[in-house]
Amino acid sequence: MAWLCRMALIPLLLFAALTPALAQNAGKVGEAPFLLSADRMIHDSELGQVTARGNVEISSAGRVLLADSVSYNQQDGVVTASGNLTLMEPSGEVIFAEHLRLSEDLTQGFIESVRILLTDKSRFAANWARRHNANRLEMAKAVYSPCEVCREHPERAPLWQLKAVRVIHHRDAHEIEYRDAVLEIYGVPIAYTPYFRHVDPLTPRKSGFLAPEFSSSSEMGTMIRVPYFWAIDDERDLTFAPIVSTEEGAILTGEYRALTENGGYEGKASLTYTDERNDNNEKLNDKEFRGHINALGRFGIDETWRWGFDLSRATDDTYLNRYGFDDEDTLTTDLFLEGFRDRNYIAASTYAFQGLEAEDDAGTTPYVAPLMQYAVTVAPERLPGRLYFDASAVSLYRKDGFDSRRLSTHGSWQMPFVGPAGDLYTLTTKLDLDLYWLNGFVEPGQSANTPSNNGLQARLHPLMALEWRFPFVRRDGSVRQVIEPVAQFILAPYGGNPKEIPNEDSRSLEFDDTNLFSLNRFPGHDRVESGPRANLGARASLLGASGGYTTLTVGQVFRARDDDTFAEQSGLDDHRSDYVMALTLAPSPYFDLTNRLRLDRNSFSLRRNEVYFSTGPKFLRFNTSYVSLEREQTSDELEAREELYNSLRWQISERWIATMESRRDLRDDGGQIRASAGVQYLDECIGFGITVERNFTRDRDVEPSTSIKFRFLLQNLG
Repeated sequence: MAWLCRMALIPLLLFAALTPALAQNAGKVGEAPFLLSADRMIHDSELGQVTARGNVEISSAGRVLLADSVSYNQQDGVVTASGNLTLMEPSGEVIFAEHLRLSEDLTQGFIESVRILLTDKSRFAANWARRHNANRLEMAKAVYSPCEVCREHPERAPLWQLKAVRVIHHRDAHEIEYRDAVLEIYGVPIAYTPYFRHVDPLTPRKSGFLAPEFSSSSEMGTMIRVPYFWAIDDERDLTFAPIVSTEEGAILTGEYRALTENGGYEGKASLTYTDERNDNNEKLNDKEFRGHINALGRFGIDETWRWGFDLSRATDDTYLNRYGFDDEDTLTTDLFLEGFRDRNYIAASTYAFQGLEAEDDAGTTPYVAPLMQYAVTVAPERLPGRLYFDASAVSLYRKDGFDSRRLSTHGSWQMPFVGPAGDLYTLTTKLDLDLYWLNGFVEPGQSANTPSNNGLQARLHPLMALEWRFPFVRRDGSVRQVIEPVAQFILAPYGGNPKEIPNEDSRSLEFDDTNLFSLNRFPGHDRVESGPRANLGARASLLGASGGYTTLTVGQVFRARDDDTFAEQSGLDDHRSDYVMALTLAPSPYFDLTNRLRLDRNSFSLRRNEVYFSTGPKFLRFNTSYVSLEREQTSDELEAREELYNSLRWQISERWIATMESRRDLRDDGGQIRASAGVQYLDECIGFGITVERNFTRDRDVEPSTSIKFRFLLQNLG
């Protein structure tokens, strides 16, 4: 029978009751430093000695000691325990031993034949250990390893382990320190260091080296990247990760992150001093600095307002691609202020762009300073429906080109109502006003010697639309079927896109199912869709109770007459548009197919075809996407494309993952763009990954190249 008593050790000892009834319900006298229970307990009042045997348990300040036998000396305040010792720390660590001699609060003293299980399941073993206090544990002739012991052959050495003459665990600093340490692989010594340290599993953030990365490239040579993480304080840290390349020398890279009282910011940067090269990738007789910076910040001012920035710049067009930092073709820098309150939104921002394509001209790339936006939605008390109003003002500047300023206001009233048969109607009226102030603008198609167009241009564009929808819903067992024909009838005047108004924000247009029922398919303000027209189509859905679904959208646009605002390839230039369709099949989590089509209005030939397909369980997932686009924009900057992208992710086991990726240009003059394959392994003990990648693209000093990247880490050691 368990005996339970609460002891006041200094100066008063609460004696264990001799009767079983009192033993199970201990009393309390004074302040008790620990709680003790045992099968049997003996107290020698003359010697001040308490001895407990059988299932002994002592609790003190969150620590719990389990043992077969415990002896406590009241005079010197020493607890001696032996036999199946287990000491559980408040932090979650568990200490096993054969014999210990500790102070009454279990924080100071000696432990023999000690084994320690840390919170991340890593382990220590030592001949003996000394506890200086609750935060410092010193071990002699210790072994550390996070690797699990082989169950079939527990006598075998783990995959890797650290042996040291002396090990000190600084719990307050979350560090483990080694003196005269040897790294062993399967019991074979391979490395020695007189001093080493790493963080313990309880540390939230700690300065130190991270796992290095090795790579080899046909262009860059052999490279090694050695990151060092500096935890400056609780709100800031810096990762300095220099790269050393046999072909390019040293590339300095770093990342800084910080939290503030109302937000945070972070940034990445790199810099190198290397040989200058021409567009044929030939070295010149000079050196140059090359680098980049990429940063962002978000800050809240109050419940309504916030501001932020995005900074992205590079010293030249090909730096990011050549050194493997990014493959973007445009870098965007912006500064913004925005506010949200009820149904109101207001924002002010500025933009600067850096084009990285060979055809980009920095002189004609505009600076946006500023862009002002305001939007509000109102539900008036005396009118049905809702009122929408938005306004914007933008100013564009160029070093070598025309400047433009635009002020736009858009107001609309939208009223939905339900017909007697359950059909749904929405009546929309809209009025747009755009004012342009131009400086140095020359109309498209005019020669450079043509006098520029300076002054004010205005456009007033009204619109009225009626939308009709009639959803039919039917349930068949666990499947719900929905068929919904949709018709939009739009009245708007012809014109509205004079050549005197430049097209800055509506140069690219893609006609598909996403904008089939749009009142204006142009993405920006500079172009409007004009003339009477009708958007006709239907949506159909099958919705399963288990989450599977199938959707289909199909439709076409009809006009009273042709609209030459749209390019011939857009599918919208005729009085009857191309057909657009979108089909999604997702019957289960193991299969997902989306096909988006645009068919020629006369021949039904494919003008646009997008296929997105994913199949397989979570451990073996295959994804493919196919995109075929004809040239669909109102300018000649962009070209047709046809690409195929495939990827495979195979979770071979709990610890092994294999990946493959391929991207190919299917045009006649195209070819393979990129291909890669990799494998990763991660367990409680080690982790490594290897990736082989081949890039086939050529862009000035960026040549087709093959690279191999390798990363290896010993868990908890970086």
